[in-house]
Amino acid sequence: MIFNPPLIQCTLVQRYKRFLADVELQDGTIITVHCPNPGSMAGLTTPGIRAWISDSQNPKRKLRHTLELVEIEGFDGPVMVGTNTNLPNKLAEEAISSGKIEPLNGYSDRHREVKYGKNSRIDILLEKQGRRKCYVEVKNVHFVRQPELHEFPDCVTARGAKHLEELGDMVEQGHRAVMLYVIQRMDGSKFKLASDIDTAYAKAYTRAMERGVEAIAMRCRISQEAIEPCDLIPIVNDI
Repeated sequence: MIFNPPLIQCTLVQRYKRFLADVELQDGTIITVHCPNPGSMAGLTTPGIRAWISDSQNPKRKLRHTLELVEIEGFDGPVMVGTNTNLPNKLAEEAISSGKIEPLNGYSDRHREVKYGKNSRIDILLEKQGRRKCYVEVKNVHFVRQPELHEFPDCVTARGAKHLEELGDMVEQGHRAVMLYVIQRMDGSKFKLASDIDTAYAKAYTRAMERGVEAIAMRCRISQEAIEPCDLIPIVNDI
């Protein structure tokens, strides 16, 4: 996914009230931007770090700009991280359509936001005549506490646990169900659940896997020009 128009470099001043951030532009102007991320953004909100925002070019929008990327100091040097949780669904669809997620290849039809379960919508529904429907739930990942290890979640997510239960229900109804973790950074080689942060989610994940739900973790390459689906990494199931 290429950023068009190009992103604007700035400095993060503060992130607050979950969906707001103040940034300082290169000319010294401070503006408030939309921060589309309901999580804690642990490790990504240090004042003074480099950041990049997009411009909607819509003067009627309450907050014209959106926080897209930040650059933090990782274990082996600077790391660019995507912070916009609205993007993983688009990145997942791009990866599926280009064949970068081999376990999800071979489907002819793709649908977004289809109603299912208990008043929920599945992120992506894959279909092909003669094959089981495949329900794909997408979660954004940008949390790292140890070298080479991506983790999810970075805060308690009751909604995420509910989605795992509903994916299990789809398997029991004869369909296929996949939990896809889209990682918006490249400094890790494996993925695991942060079970110490959300025990309920970890239990829901274990139950879902026992019911036949599949799990996939995909890294994305990040630059100020684009975010691109890259490769699949192993999931460590020591929860």
